[in-house]
Amino acid sequence: MIFTLFAILGIYIISISLLIYGFFKVKKYQKKDLVPKTSFTIIVPFRDEKENLPILLESFSALDYPKDLFKVILVDDNSSEKFHISHFKFDVSQIDNIRVSASPKKDAITTAMLHVKTDWVITTDADCIVPKNWLLTFDNYIQENNVSMLAGAVTYKCKKSFLDHFQQLDLTSLQGATIGSFGLNKGFMCNGANFAYQKSLFEELNGFEGNDKIASGDDVFLLQKAIEKFPNKVHYLKAYEAIVTTKPTENWKSLFYQRVRWAAKTSSYKSTFGKFLGLIVFFGNLSFVIGFFFFLFGLWSYPIFVIFAFSKFAIDFVLLFVTNQFLTKTKIKSLFLSSILYPFFSSSVALYSLFGSYEWKGRRFEK
Repeated sequence: MIFTLFAILGIYIISISLLIYGFFKVKKYQKKDLVPKTSFTIIVPFRDEKENLPILLESFSALDYPKDLFKVILVDDNSSEKFHISHFKFDVSQIDNIRVSASPKKDAITTAMLHVKTDWVITTDADCIVPKNWLLTFDNYIQENNVSMLAGAVTYKCKKSFLDHFQQLDLTSLQGATIGSFGLNKGFMCNGANFAYQKSLFEELNGFEGNDKIASGDDVFLLQKAIEKFPNKVHYLKAYEAIVTTKPTENWKSLFYQRVRWAAKTSSYKSTFGKFLGLIVFFGNLSFVIGFFFFLFGLWSYPIFVIFAFSKFAIDFVLLFVTNQFLTKTKIKSLFLSSILYPFFSSSVALYSLFGSYEWKGRRFEK
């Protein structure tokens, strides 16, 4: 058993090392002084977000981008209370979601597409804040590169609680894996809170057809379809000025269900690399949990467990450190306690996602 667990750890270390290599292969992008040319429609699906939407819309108002080159479509997914749009200097409209599938968010984006007149679409979430050079950075990259789809980074706006710091490290690991996979030319993951693509590409891919029975995945399944058909036209925008900030969940239950929702779609990935990496990460974390209990019940000596734990934490730290430097430029907080807790949390999420139902936006979804 010791040999098996250390063999799993060895494969895990090699895999994370490759992601770190891939992370550095994706070059940081700095916007130029190009005259803006790209027309965007920003799509924001929402449900009961009356506190967050005004903050997001204010961040749109502060965008350093010509107001005639972007429009905003808010898609109301059956909110309990109607949201009223204030007066803004940019074009903003609100429509109701047309439900036709098992995925409210995919339906919302598909509904919005019926109203899109611009060349490019960019999606974000109602609880986000976008930086002032967000669209300008996307535009500059699009002008300089032959792309049809661009994935961008997302980070949390954290308070001082351990829950927030834990979520930040969790999201940082996901962002690191995302960027690293693109650097290895194996991109399989992105975040719909910062995701842009041409309307013509969406139509050519037939939108979300083929995975509309899965509640989540409006981002990753579309990305994987695009990479499968046009691998050279899907890029990652590794630009600090294009990072979108979002809110962490408010309690552990919400966090657990959110991560279950994310994990539930892994088995439906088209990307073999994505499935393989998901299994490696799962078994890497599970091996730590097993090793911990072996140590607790005296089946492992203290030195063996320390070597095992240190090896895993060391490689994890490198990926977390380089990704955190890009995302936040701040010191990592609650690292040790989070590193101990994370394998238990991650393993529980993965196992539960195989069989359990979850709640999201006041609705219950069955596996």
